[in-house]
This record gives sequence, C-alpha cells and structure tokens, in this order.
Amino acid sequence: ELELSAVRHQPEGLERLLARTKFTKKELQSLYRGFKSECPSGLVDEETFKLIYSQFFPQGDASTYAHFLFDAFDADHNGALCFQDFVIGLSVLLRGTVHQKLKWAFNLYDINKDGYITKEEMLEIMKSIYDMMGRCTHPTLQDSAPAEHVELFFQKMDRNGDGVVTFEEFLETCQKDEDIMSSMQIFENVI
Repeated sequence: ELELSAVRHQPEGLERLLARTKFTKKELQSLYRGFKSECPSGLVDEETFKLIYSQFFPQGDASTYAHFLFDAFDADHNGALCFQDFVIGLSVLLRGTVHQKLKWAFNLYDINKDGYITKEEMLEIMKSIYDMMGRCTHPTLQDSAPAEHVELFFQKMDRNGDGVVTFEEFLETCQKDEDIMSSMQIFENVI
C-alpha cells in the first residue's frame, strides 16, 4: 500500500481554482499555506481528517460526523482529500448560493449516494452530530433526541410519503420552512 505522505500531490493551477471557487487569489494562497502546513504531502486521508476535525469538538466524539464530512468533501471518492476537494467544498459552504449549500447538505445526508435520503441515513447523521456536540449541552439531551429530531424533519420532507426524500423534496421543504432553514444554519457552524 502506498503511503500518502510519500506522494506529493500537485494542486490545480491557481487560475483554475479562481474560476471554480468564490475565493480571491489572496484567500486561495492563504488557504493553501494553511492546508500545506497541516498536510505537507498535499493529501489528507480520513484518519488525519478525523484527528484535525476532532480538535474542534473536544467535548464529544466527532469521529463519525467527520467520516460523513470527509465523504462529502471527497468529490472523486478516492479516499484522500486534495486541496481542490477541500477548497471547492469550502467555497460552496461559505460563499455558495442557498441552492448550492442545500445540494451539498443533501449529498452529506445521502450516505450511500443513491439520490435519496432515507430515515435511517438521516438518523445516522443526526446521531453523529449529537455525539459530536457531546453530553455537555444545556439543557442535557435525552438519548431519544436524535430520533425525535429525525421523525419531525422526515415527516416535513417526505412530501409524497414514499419513505425517501428526493433532492427536490429536500430543497422545497428547506426553502419553505423557517425552522429547518434556521436549524440548517446552526449545523452550518459545525463545518
């Protein structure tokens, strides 16, 4: 097996990244310096990503959510994040349109990437978020909280009652429901 640290990954040219993201040249250069200082090889494997991400949530267990987040950033699904994967995802999350952000969020929840979100997928993500936030939340959360949260969301989103949420249902529900939009903004801060 090839060690990631032995491989030097060359990022796309600056001009291409300027065209593909909503970052300025200075912002891209600064992001690249930070990325290279954390990841000298130019690639981040999932374990390293989990270690870095877990530092932001010392009060809980962020490993499962970090796994789902890694999958969402790993656009080509090759098991490693390069600078392009990272910066393109970050651009959507920080500067994307509402539609782009919701598409990214849908992709995060669609764990098996089949184009639908099931109640089970939504519950897995929600449990991982609750685990990451830890037991130190006020008021203290009950163990049933993720399932109750999912039940409420899923009923709103599964508009035709077929047991799955399509992107169209997800988009329409999120854009029309102030509660969902505000809760999505809470989770935006998690990233």
